[in-house]
Amino acid sequence: MSPAPVQATPDVESIAFPVLGMTCASCQHHVEQALLSTPGVTTAHVDLMRHRASVDFDPTLTQPAALVQAIRDSGYDAVLPRGENKSAAPDSSETKAGWKAAATIAAGSAAMLLSMPLGAAMGAGDHALMRLLPWLYRLPQSPLRWSLLTLTALLAAWAGRGIYVSAWKALLHGETNMNTLVSLGTGVAFAYSAATTVSPGDGSRNVYFDSVLLILGFLLLGKWLEARARHGALAAVDALAHLQPATARLRRPTAVPGEFAEQVVPLDQVKTGDLVVVLPGERFPVDALIESGRTTVDESMLTGESLPVERSVGGKVLAGTLNYDGAVACRAEQVGTGTTLAQIARLVEQAQGSRAPMERLADRASAVFVPVVLVLAVATFSGWLLAAHSLPLAIANTVAVLVIACPCAMGLAVPAALTVAIGRGAQLGVLIKGGEALERLSTLNAVAMDKTGTLTLGKPVLTAIVPLNGWKAEDLLRTAAAIEDHSTHPLAFAVVSRARELDLSWQPAAGVQVVSGRGLTAKVQDRPCLLGNLALFAEESLPVPEAASVPAPAAGATRLWLAVDGKLAGYFDAQDALRPSAPAAISWLSQHSIQVLMLTGDSQSAAAPIAAAAGIQEVAAGLLPAEKVARIRALQQAGKRVAMVGDGINDAAALAQADAGIAMGAGAALAQEAGDVLLLTGEPTGICNAVALARATVRIMRQNLVWAAGYNILGIPLAAGALYPAFHITLTPWMAAAAMAFSSVSVLANSLRLRGWRAPLAPGQSS
Repeated sequence: MSPAPVQATPDVESIAFPVLGMTCASCQHHVEQALLSTPGVTTAHVDLMRHRASVDFDPTLTQPAALVQAIRDSGYDAVLPRGENKSAAPDSSETKAGWKAAATIAAGSAAMLLSMPLGAAMGAGDHALMRLLPWLYRLPQSPLRWSLLTLTALLAAWAGRGIYVSAWKALLHGETNMNTLVSLGTGVAFAYSAATTVSPGDGSRNVYFDSVLLILGFLLLGKWLEARARHGALAAVDALAHLQPATARLRRPTAVPGEFAEQVVPLDQVKTGDLVVVLPGERFPVDALIESGRTTVDESMLTGESLPVERSVGGKVLAGTLNYDGAVACRAEQVGTGTTLAQIARLVEQAQGSRAPMERLADRASAVFVPVVLVLAVATFSGWLLAAHSLPLAIANTVAVLVIACPCAMGLAVPAALTVAIGRGAQLGVLIKGGEALERLSTLNAVAMDKTGTLTLGKPVLTAIVPLNGWKAEDLLRTAAAIEDHSTHPLAFAVVSRARELDLSWQPAAGVQVVSGRGLTAKVQDRPCLLGNLALFAEESLPVPEAASVPAPAAGATRLWLAVDGKLAGYFDAQDALRPSAPAAISWLSQHSIQVLMLTGDSQSAAAPIAAAAGIQEVAAGLLPAEKVARIRALQQAGKRVAMVGDGINDAAALAQADAGIAMGAGAALAQEAGDVLLLTGEPTGICNAVALARATVRIMRQNLVWAAGYNILGIPLAAGALYPAFHITLTPWMAAAAMAFSSVSVLANSLRLRGWRAPLAPGQSS
């Protein structure tokens, strides 16, 4: 999927395309710098996990072709995307790397076996091979070494071509990367061995042809394992991409009046408004409303809800969900990139490509890593040459230093964990919008929650319709429905639904204005109307009856007042039900030292019973949007790290003020939600799952960073011979290569543990 276009200013465009030839965090840094130095580029981000670049640029100053050229000029390669919805093409070399690695390791092993009798012949000691193949020891050394020279040159040129080409391109541009280290290490070992073969002298000098091949073999094996691990890390987006079927069955009218024919067409031919037929066992190709039929639908891949849900006429179905047991005909509402599935996949991909604050340390280290290693390699060579007066030892330890250093582990430590975690969250119905949001989420110690639609089901029903001053109940409801028909608030749904149940009709209201947090003003049949809470009536100086003259609303009910022509016409009571999973969520948060409070615009009488049933002790009711923001700010000033949980629209300001904004539910405008986290199920348990996943991910990130840094801090001195004076232990070049391959693979393997992470609470768990 392509990222959503950047809309910061009309003069900025966004593009994402694959980058080829990157092998480590140093490569990532060089490509980013090349893009940022291009005139007209405002931001550039290179994703090492996906091997792709996302760039925002001014089209009046540069064009996509110039961006590609800038990358090529920096020593790497890039291609423009072929289509709007094409994701970055995978580097085909990754597919072949496994075969190359296997062949190279086999060749390296053969070379090592051949070199063993040479070592024995030079007094290095006895070998079991001597007893098995004694004839090898009777061969002259020179032909064997020439054979090894030829074999090594051919295999290195074939298997290591990409490594050497990348290092050469980097050198031409005055840059270094991991391939520079490997090329130098294998080059030095090969050159020394070749010189020894050509001029053997007294024949006492070792050759390192086996090390050359094993270094390349372990490197390519590591890259192959990395590619496999990357594929696993990106599995969530791949799974989402494969949910949507490639075709759809359309029902269209024929030439005969009243008759229809069904036709299977490619998905891109489906238009909004088409009638789509979905049979049992098929996936829905579009977001649609069911017009006929009844079925159960598996939405687990989108919402994390494991139990199928029933859908009948008027019910909404989402692209990619599985139709279980009934044939249904549904009217397409959203197609292609407009479907909820496409938006989720786009959000997940963008989030996986984001950069977490924790990554900045690794970025700074990676930028200078290779030059520092080169300096250490020179120091190692000089030290051994001066201290031991041994050129073979100096070369062996220098090669070990060059190949054991691994900037990949540093570069992958954070993005690998972030990628897996965001994908895992998406599978559980929790969309975390990026690395920064995830890190903030992991540090929360306070959660402020809205009431309607968050703690409650968000579908209140009218429990009382009370006309006053000569009004009739039907006229009162009809007038309120005309006003509320323009609103998306849950209370509006309750009013309009009740009016439709009674088959009432009304003329559309005119001049409807939303008074944030209070209600609505409008004109119905040219009569000015006011519909809202007590705060709205107080602002307009309209009196309401004293509490003694009208009964108080039932516990947990919300009261709406209606005035027409400046006179009170009546009121409505609406009541919502607590979500069954809310008490379990509140209990979990409290047990994990997270303060929970309710911030709501509803009255205290409506909020208190819901809070008590949910287990919330702190309630602030009757708040306007600005007052919710002030409450969150006060908590932050007291040292709290606060999350706000709301519907993403009415609570947009509070969501933005909070350290982490959590928006409940999913809809057509999914990507425009104000929250840092989107809970697709709308269940409060998703809050707990989001926090727990964030904490687990940050833990893995830290483990990866400690391992990557510790590996290099310990490995490089060991390779340089730090243990030799005391223990006479040194790392051979091929051992160093094996350790290097293991380091980056281990970081990915540790990150992949998050694929099996289990949520502490199921989406609808109520106890």
